[in-house]
Amino acid sequence: MDPVTQSAQISSSQGFADGQNSATKESKLSDSFLSSSPVSLIQSPQAKDLIHWRDPKKSGVAFGLSLLMLLSLAAFSIISVVSYLLLALLCVTITFRIYKSVVQAVQKSNEGHPFKALIDKDVSIAPESFRKHVDASLTYINRALKQMSHLFLVEDLVDSLKLAVVMWLLTYVGAVFNGITILILADVLLFTVPPVYEKNKTQIDQYIDLARTQVNTTIAKLQEKLPGAVKRSKTE
Repeated sequence: MDPVTQSAQISSSQGFADGQNSATKESKLSDSFLSSSPVSLIQSPQAKDLIHWRDPKKSGVAFGLSLLMLLSLAAFSIISVVSYLLLALLCVTITFRIYKSVVQAVQKSNEGHPFKALIDKDVSIAPESFRKHVDASLTYINRALKQMSHLFLVEDLVDSLKLAVVMWLLTYVGAVFNGITILILADVLLFTVPPVYEKNKTQIDQYIDLARTQVNTTIAKLQEKLPGAVKRSKTE
């Protein structure tokens, strides 16, 4: 075999292998990020049990605390809320520490520090874990930048028009609600919609399918009429 041809084949094989390794690495990083993302947390069994009220006591506590936190942020500044929370935590721990010290002095026992088990616990972040999450976040950021380029540079006219409509609607939402109000509504919906959907799943799914079909039909007609629109059927 010609040495030049052999060298070209080896270089091509190495390039193909590097491409596969890069794709595999990106897929692993993406899976790692998704496994630690908020969406994954909501889909975890513990979170599902909370929002579906499997245990009313736990769900009630979680809903009450989250709603109280958001209402506090709506009434006070975030600095005040964080300061009061940390002050309350310090009051509890200091009071408990003094109480245990008095009890040990009265009983003449030597149990040691009441928080010794927590103090001895290793709370440091492993370098490997930190790097893994940083790499996963970088993959997510790169995908977001690519999507922004796709939308704002009008690679697909229909997608860019969708974004424009959504941003236009959000201007009206922003005129009525602020960010905290939206978070409060989202928190209430998070703990109320899943139980309602679970009880009326069949009827709700029928209406969702009808709405999805209507939207897809409208978008397909719009793609056919818009000049210069990039058809997905051709690009895929």
